[in-house]
Amino acid sequence: MRFRNIKKQTKEEKKVKPKYLYAFFSQRIKALITDMFMIYMPIMYVITYLVLGGKDELQNTQLGPLIAVSLYGLIYAILVSKYGQTPGKKAYDLKIVNASTGNGIGFFRALFRYVMFLFTATTVLGLFLPLIRKDKKALHDLICNTLVVQIKGVN
Repeated sequence: MRFRNIKKQTKEEKKVKPKYLYAFFSQRIKALITDMFMIYMPIMYVITYLVLGGKDELQNTQLGPLIAVSLYGLIYAILVSKYGQTPGKKAYDLKIVNASTGNGIGFFRALFRYVMFLFTATTVLGLFLPLIRKDKKALHDLICNTLVVQIKGVN
């Protein structure tokens, strides 16, 4: 009788998934805008005025924006892999977690998520998926098996 109870408890424990409080679309957009101003704009300023020498040189080259986007992607991946959030997500109490386990994600998954975000942004429809999905996942979240959750909702 005791063995059956133990076996029953282990089956029940495996079925329990952590409950999440999914991030709202508006919070995600605000966090993205905050990140753009706190991380991307300073990078663009340094590249434009200190490296290239002005806006005219920036307009004549494709290398400057490419370097800025790449640097932003590396900073994003480092912050997400180490802390689970960027400054914008921290401001709105959001965190990026693995959808299966609820744990943080590694550097390469965070970098891949950023690249998939760039792809999703070009398709535009992938960015609006959180508006119609119950779990509020965008296309890059579906591809990378991640979730953006509110910190208060992570168990």
